[in-house]
Amino acid sequence: MAPLMRLARLHEPGQPLRIDSVPRPTPRADDVLVQVKSCGVIPNMNAIFSGKLWNQLPPLPASVGLDAAGIIAEVGENVTDVRVGQRVYVNPWLACGQCAYCRAHEPLLCSAAAFQGYFGFFPHSPPQLARYPFGGFSEYLTAAPHRLVILPDAVTFDSAARFGYTGTSFAALRLGNVGAGTWLAINGITGTLGVAAALLGLAMGATRILGLGRNRAVLDRLMALAPGRIRTRALDDGPIADWMRGETDGLGVDVLLDCSARAASAAATADALNGLKRGGTAVNIGALSEPLPIQPMRFMTSRIALRGSNWFTTGEGQLMADMAGSGVLDLSHLEPQRYPLAGVNDALEAIKARPGGFVNIVVNPDR
Repeated sequence: MAPLMRLARLHEPGQPLRIDSVPRPTPRADDVLVQVKSCGVIPNMNAIFSGKLWNQLPPLPASVGLDAAGIIAEVGENVTDVRVGQRVYVNPWLACGQCAYCRAHEPLLCSAAAFQGYFGFFPHSPPQLARYPFGGFSEYLTAAPHRLVILPDAVTFDSAARFGYTGTSFAALRLGNVGAGTWLAINGITGTLGVAAALLGLAMGATRILGLGRNRAVLDRLMALAPGRIRTRALDDGPIADWMRGETDGLGVDVLLDCSARAASAAATADALNGLKRGGTAVNIGALSEPLPIQPMRFMTSRIALRGSNWFTTGEGQLMADMAGSGVLDLSHLEPQRYPLAGVNDALEAIKARPGGFVNIVVNPDR
């Protein structure tokens, strides 16, 4: 194995990444070394790397890249349950293991959480980032075995590099108890989270999926996946709640998954909330930042719940991988656009156009 490896690093916020060579890491006794085959590129990366948001960037120059998938190349001396040669997705969520939330077995609420290769959520997150300093735009990275999702042969590395979005949608659908008999609405269905939610909703047995979005071509394509189960509507085609109730015999949907992006208007979400049935649940995963007007009296009298969901556990990632491995979850609809490591800045430029939920932009560090 070569003593050096190539990786993309952020040297200055807002500036292009640089391809550097550094010593290849050696895993600690309780960690593994993963040879990265694919790493996802997501729309928010350019904003994060600008350094203008609240997120805590790793110490510069920072090895970056969020959703990595590859092959275990080496295991530490204390690692027993995973082996060299296994195909894996590396869940980048880092939790401290010490705070009140971690002690209560709620790592997604960790008060010092961070994303490996991306950012910290709090000013005191840097110790997590320092312990695992290599991101997915690297030929190799180190990780703890408990963060590995074992990939069935049927799941490609490029599809696994989309697991950050797919898993976020999966965890939110589970919060809403989506399953057989569920009537599900997805606001923002044409985006990356929304397309993932539609594929998962079909796999989880949702009876009917109502999709709201702006990209009419993607709306048509989604409805063609399952014409008897998916109905779509463009956001500018009129009142949303009226349409939702018209599609559900006047009752409304059981679950509303809101994938509205940070800069989106809250008006569509507010309208869609009125399409929830009594006892229904709304889950936000799109990071909508505009204030959302709600009617507390209706939430009380109709027993409606509004929840937020952020990321997913490694266990949920394994469930999702196994669903894809069995063919229940069909990820073949995703269209990878592949870039070599040297083309990482081209990939970041391409994602700015937000090309649509089926497009899967990835970097292959071994190219």
